[in-house]
Amino acid sequence: MGAVAGFGRRLLGVTVDWLLAYVLTLAVMGLDALGGSAIGWWVWAVWFVLTVIPTAFFGMTPGMVAVGIRVARVDMAATVGFRAILRTVLLGLVLPAVVRDADGRGWHDRASQTIVIRSRA
Repeated sequence: MGAVAGFGRRLLGVTVDWLLAYVLTLAVMGLDALGGSAIGWWVWAVWFVLTVIPTAFFGMTPGMVAVGIRVARVDMAATVGFRAILRTVLLGLVLPAVVRDADGRGWHDRASQTIVIRSRA
């Protein structure tokens, strides 16, 4: 616990969150929305809210809980707070999350001064 989370767990966690965003979007819009051109933007908006709010207050999203990881601030503050907005915007752009440093932190984590750690073994 407390060690930097590996890329596999991080990828699985964000995948669970994206799938949950799809399910929630389709639950509201109906299956007919699958053929629409705006479905991707709606899913992204739902994913954004589903990621920012729990990360800001609890340090983890539903997908992170499922895979046993959480976001922590590098200055050891209790909550991520407003940094979750910048982190999520950059995570949604994908490239900043894929490019990582020697510590395994993506650009989105470096810009928001956060790190993803394991919350259970």
